Amino acid sequence: MLDTKKPERYANMIPMAELDTTEKRLSPFPVYNQLRRTTPVRYDGSRSCWDVFRYEDALRVLKDPAGFSSRRGLAGDETETILTMDPPRHGPLRALVNKAFTPKVVSNLEPHIRSIADELLDAKRSGGAMDIVGDLTVPLPVIVIAELLGVPAKDRDLFKAWSDALVMGLDENTDEAFARVSAEKARTIAELQAYFAGILREHRERPQEDLISLLIAAEIDGQKLTDAEIVGFSMLLLAAGNETTTNLIANAVRILTEQPDLQPLLRRSPETIPSFVEETLRYYPPIQAIGRVCAQDAELGGERIRAGEQVVVWVASANRDESKFDDPDAFVPDRKPNQHLSFGSGIHFCLGAPLARLEAQIALRAVVERMEEIRRAADAPMNPIQSPFVFGVQSFPVTFRASGR
Repeated sequence: MLDTKKPERYANMIPMAELDTTEKRLSPFPVYNQLRRTTPVRYDGSRSCWDVFRYEDALRVLKDPAGFSSRRGLAGDETETILTMDPPRHGPLRALVNKAFTPKVVSNLEPHIRSIADELLDAKRSGGAMDIVGDLTVPLPVIVIAELLGVPAKDRDLFKAWSDALVMGLDENTDEAFARVSAEKARTIAELQAYFAGILREHRERPQEDLISLLIAAEIDGQKLTDAEIVGFSMLLLAAGNETTTNLIANAVRILTEQPDLQPLLRRSPETIPSFVEETLRYYPPIQAIGRVCAQDAELGGERIRAGEQVVVWVASANRDESKFDDPDAFVPDRKPNQHLSFGSGIHFCLGAPLARLEAQIALRAVVERMEEIRRAADAPMNPIQSPFVFGVQSFPVTFRASGR
């Protein structure tokens, strides 16, 4: 049985000792390759967790919710979401919220997402320079998620600040850093709970054509969702929807600047953009690691893992596993098959994956239609996002020659 006592420290927040420089955090993959080959499943005493680096082992953990539970938390009052929920409650709730992300619903969003991306890029097009993160990849998903939830436009900046706080990790493995980040997360969660409580009240009085109104009206087995369940899902969508898509698009543009020969390829053959996005997800995954808790004693990779111990699945390493992918350290824009784990696997496969893919494809096509000779600004430093499980940069200034429409 799973020990229900929550771990003192959530390992996914704590930086791995091997990634001890900015350069390694900007390109951690050689470190992952070495660890995968030498210690594919290893216990990290400094983080009090097991790290899993091989594809086969990672897939086993992600597809076994009975053996490796998603139930975890940082504080006793943290809102449970479908991300941290196990069966049997997980299935009906996921089926319900999945109605908001059916292929038809997501496809219907395409013209509006395209107009948002066009507007954001056209505002910077004439200048020949922009910050891809600040000017495009942050506002695009924030606007889309806020509109889906029925949040007023004036609150979009709040959404981004809250989203950043929810995925923040430690800058060093100390009790002081953990206490500081935990306090910031707790404050953010309290603010979000109060904010969405107000949104719920408004939508109950005046239902709208948005996701929160859908959840208020919905029932599972004859029972309405609780306010806590609706708030929990809204918070999950806020953090996951913003951060994943922001970093997916930014990482794709980073690849275009690192391998500029790919720019004319996408411009000439826009039909290749979906497979380019999939390879970006594998090569520079926006989420590097996924946390679980061992629910019952298990053996993995020849190691004995005890019930209650934390397990961190390094999908960024699994995506470079040479036993699964040919030439894994090369970016192959038309790679097929491409069974990366960047959206997870099993019952917790990312609910918003279709929306993230669509936003990335639209944004990337808009970029290559308007820009040629995209280069990272020579004098601009790259700083990684302060989060051990997120892979992205805080800003990405580029220069370019305006072209196309």
